[in-house]
Amino acid sequence: MTAKQKTSLRIALYCIVFAVCMIAIYRWSGGFHHLRAKGHSPVTQTRQALPGPDEIAQLPRDGGPEFNRLIFEKSPYLLQHARNPVDWFPWGAEAFQLAKRLDKPVFLSVGYSTCHWCHVMEHESFEDEEVAALMNKYFVCIKVDREERPDIDNVYMTVTQAMTGSGGWPMTIVMTPEKRPFFAGTYYPKEGRYNRPGMMQLVPRLGEAWRTQREKVLESAEEIIAALKQYSGGSPGEPMGEAVLHEAFRQQKYRYDRAHGGFSQSPTFRPKFPTPHNLSYLLRYWKRTGNQEALDMVEYTLTRMRIGGMWDHVGFGTHRYSTDQKWLLPHFEKMLYDQAMLSIANVEAYQATGKEKYARTAREIFTYVLRDMTSPEGGFYSAEDADSEGVEGKFYVFRPDEIIEILGEEEGQFFNEIFNIVEGGNFVEETVRHRTGDSIPHLQNELMDLAADFKLTEEELSDRVEAARAKVFEVREKRIHPYKDDKILTDWNGLMIAAFSKGGRALNDARYTDAAKKAADFVLKELTDDEGRLLKRYRQGGGLPAHLEDYAFLTWGLLELYEACFDVRYLKEAIRLTDFMLEHFRDEKEGGLFITSDEGEKLIVRSKDIYDGARPSGNSVATLNLLRLGRITANSEYEKKADEIIRAFSGKTRTSPLGHSQLMIAVDFAVGPSFEVVVAGDPAGADTMAMLRAIRKEFIPKKVVVMRPDDGGEITELAPYTKEQESKNGAATAYVCQDFACKLPTTNIRDMLKSLGVE
Repeated sequence: MTAKQKTSLRIALYCIVFAVCMIAIYRWSGGFHHLRAKGHSPVTQTRQALPGPDEIAQLPRDGGPEFNRLIFEKSPYLLQHARNPVDWFPWGAEAFQLAKRLDKPVFLSVGYSTCHWCHVMEHESFEDEEVAALMNKYFVCIKVDREERPDIDNVYMTVTQAMTGSGGWPMTIVMTPEKRPFFAGTYYPKEGRYNRPGMMQLVPRLGEAWRTQREKVLESAEEIIAALKQYSGGSPGEPMGEAVLHEAFRQQKYRYDRAHGGFSQSPTFRPKFPTPHNLSYLLRYWKRTGNQEALDMVEYTLTRMRIGGMWDHVGFGTHRYSTDQKWLLPHFEKMLYDQAMLSIANVEAYQATGKEKYARTAREIFTYVLRDMTSPEGGFYSAEDADSEGVEGKFYVFRPDEIIEILGEEEGQFFNEIFNIVEGGNFVEETVRHRTGDSIPHLQNELMDLAADFKLTEEELSDRVEAARAKVFEVREKRIHPYKDDKILTDWNGLMIAAFSKGGRALNDARYTDAAKKAADFVLKELTDDEGRLLKRYRQGGGLPAHLEDYAFLTWGLLELYEACFDVRYLKEAIRLTDFMLEHFRDEKEGGLFITSDEGEKLIVRSKDIYDGARPSGNSVATLNLLRLGRITANSEYEKKADEIIRAFSGKTRTSPLGHSQLMIAVDFAVGPSFEVVVAGDPAGADTMAMLRAIRKEFIPKKVVVMRPDDGGEITELAPYTKEQESKNGAATAYVCQDFACKLPTTNIRDMLKSLGVE
């Protein structure tokens, strides 16, 4: 957003503040990604089981006396609120038509099922009869699952961030029946405290403003919409070249935390997110320039995250983010996309360095996902909650005596010493600002550095730790588990398919490739409608229109999967989805891709997004997909469309590439040098497999690999240039091209690697 646009939007928003006499509310509202509020008590309620499908089918349209309309939804988040006394509606025409008929504003609450502060606001406010009575009196109330409707979330989060200076979930919006917002915030308790207004004060004030200050409210809402429309597009400029890649590294270096790894806005800034695509970019920058500092930043960050409390040392996988600088105290929820992106970064670090510790971390993430986050049909679940038994982190922490009871005195003391489980605890529960007596298992140093202290070899120490860990895990499994969000999202599954595919190749493990295939087959069958469009979410059936990220992320997964197994049907699906995406999401006037299809619901603005936050943006991923497809198929139109996306956002990203790491990865590929590799031969032949293993072992990110079987096959139709690229004398043969110039074909693996820049 330009300075002029920011000024325009903020002027509009402050007009609202004066109109309703609520300057303090704007200052008080906010909170970044449901951070803990000081002095707050944790959630203590236990959720009641919901009725079965047959019972739900017998309920009246409004849910009856026990439920509201959310009882008919599939979203786990909406179903969590189905017993609230608030008369919730799902997003849809019925709610907005009712608001118009009753002349009431709309109260929109956006969150997701594993959001800690969403649970807190529900318990404090939405479950409270007094608050609900006020909300039902003054508003028509709508609940939205941001993971199902990222388009709605994107539009109103932009408003929230501009109005409050921050954003996060739960997100609270009050808008006209025409969906024009005039108030925004995040978490609100029932009663005001610590300079934060409460719902008992906020709701009647907003209702009164709607009744008595209508003209000013509507005028300001229109100004907000005008400013939003300015911001929602791209920022066209010139193409970006190698200079922006150097600037991206310079900015990452400036934000790098040399003490603890990772990236922060300042030495005291919290929380600290993993953002693995930052690390993937740094690996590419190291590969491009040989800059050792870039590689050191990646290795140190991965190491510090791996030994800290953000890593689940007992059950594997990574938690959402660290609330401190040292990666010790996590926000305990586990998200599928974090597992995917972090495993990709570790696989690539393993390829770049050959260090087994990165392969081990990737394998452990895959173990967690396959064990706890995979449906019987093969799709991947979305998330696990931070809370269990109403307490954040309770499932994951231990006391020393618990460990000794599990392992015995000697091994228990050993485990406690290794993982810093101490009397008095190291887990500071910030909601009540005291030590709980529990400890978060974590390491002070890597095991290799601890071995000498225990007079053991590294292998002996590793084996002893693993034996103890397995026993502790077995006991932990008997605890009450955190809530699992079991919906299967197309876009997040695409990321995990990409991760398993890359892992299967680099780690030479068919189990991971098989997991990717099973998930891809599930998504293509269950999350594709009769006309070939993707659907957003599967839970008791598929549903909801897909968005840009669904098409882009699934295509990414399919491209990685093709290179893992060379089943041409995955490449064909990647091409089909990309063509549909270009037809229905492309901005033909200014370039770039909209979040929503031209066939989708029309919101107050049709947004485009390029920011690579916790997850990369759809535009960034689509750009690299297009570049890769252009090289695989020799269809230059795909590369032209990629260039359009880069140009569409270059004005916005050129000066601040730090927030666009995934796009920088695409720019790195576009700038080159990049390679196209065709391996011709018997796909099952020992020489072919040896050639592929040699390619996959190396970190060569700017390449595509095509398998050309001896019989030609369908690949010669998708990539006609492969028709003449046959194996020589019956031996596996590599055809390597670099930046549109081809080397002589070779059956020698060393010569092939030399052509790929590997000496």
